[in-house]
Amino acid sequence: MAVQSRTVAPPAGQGGAPLRADRAAERRSRRYRRDVRWSPYAFVAPFFLFFSAFGLFPLLYTGWSSLHRVSLHDPTAMEWAGLHNYTRLLEDEFFWNALRNTFTIGVMSTVPQLLMALGIAHLLNYRLRGSTFFRVAVLTPYATSVAAATLVFVLLFGRDYGMVNWALGLIGMDGIDWQNGEWSSQLAVSSIVIWRWTGYNALIYLAAMQAVPKDLYESAALDGASRWQQFRHVTIPSLRPTILFTVVVSTIGATQLFGEPLLFGGAGGEKGGASHQFQTLGLYLYEQGWFNFHLGRAAAIAWTMFLILLLIAAVNWLIVRRLRKSR
Repeated sequence: MAVQSRTVAPPAGQGGAPLRADRAAERRSRRYRRDVRWSPYAFVAPFFLFFSAFGLFPLLYTGWSSLHRVSLHDPTAMEWAGLHNYTRLLEDEFFWNALRNTFTIGVMSTVPQLLMALGIAHLLNYRLRGSTFFRVAVLTPYATSVAAATLVFVLLFGRDYGMVNWALGLIGMDGIDWQNGEWSSQLAVSSIVIWRWTGYNALIYLAAMQAVPKDLYESAALDGASRWQQFRHVTIPSLRPTILFTVVVSTIGATQLFGEPLLFGGAGGEKGGASHQFQTLGLYLYEQGWFNFHLGRAAAIAWTMFLILLLIAAVNWLIVRRLRKSR
C-alpha cells in the first residue's frame, strides 16, 4: 500500500518573519552607516552657516566696498575707484599716526602683560593656601566689561582729582594731564589692557606649567638647580609654544584695539584725543566710516588691518617652523 507524502505548509506568519527581520536589520545597518558618515557634517554645519553669513560674506563685501567710493548716506550707490582708497591711505598722515600709535600701545601693553602673567602663573603653580580663590581672582578683570573697566580708569587718571595724580603728589611729583599727553595717554590706555588681560594669560601659562612633567624638576633639583634656575631652564623652554601663542594672540588683540581708547577719550573719543595722540587703527576706521561717512575708506582700512594680521600669522608660522627644526 503506497503512502502518499504531502508537504506540510508552515503556519501562517512563520515563514516570512525571518525574512522581514533580515530586511529590518539591513535597513538599520544602512541607517547606521549613513549616520556615522554624515552626522559629523551635520554637527559642524551650523558653524559654517553662521560663519558664512556673519564672517565670510561681510569680509568679501568689505573687500568689494574698499574698491569703490561709498558714502554712509547711500551705501547702495557705489562708484568704482580701484585701489584709490588704498593709495590714499599711504599718503594719509593720520593713517600712519594711527598705525604708529597701535604699535606703541601694543608693545607697551603686551610686553608687561605677558611678563606679569608669567610671574603670576609661576606663583600659582606652587601649593598656596586658597589657590582656587587666587585663580578665580586673577580672572575677574577679564570678566569685567570694557566699558566699566575703562570708566574706572578714566577716574583714576583724572587730571584734577584722579587717584594716580594724588599718589604722585604724595611723593612730591606734579600731576600729569594723562589724557592730553602723547606718551601719558598711551600709557594710560595700555594700563587698561594690562589690567584686563594679565589674569587671562596667567591662567593659560598656569595650565601649560601643570602639564610639564615633574620628573624634569626632580632631575634639576638633584643636579642642584635652584627654583630660579628650574624656572629658566625647565619651565621657560617647556612653555615656549604657549608663550608664542599668547604673543600672537595679544598682538592680534592690540591691532584690533578699539573699546579702551574710544571710552578713554570721552566725547570725541573716535579721534583718540585732541591731537590724535592715542588714536588706533580701530578708531581711525570708526572715524572714517561713521563720522566722515566714507565707507569705502573704512573698508580699505579694515582690509589693511586684515593684511597686517595675515602678516603676523605668517611670521608666527615661520617662527614655529624654525623652533620645530631646532629641536
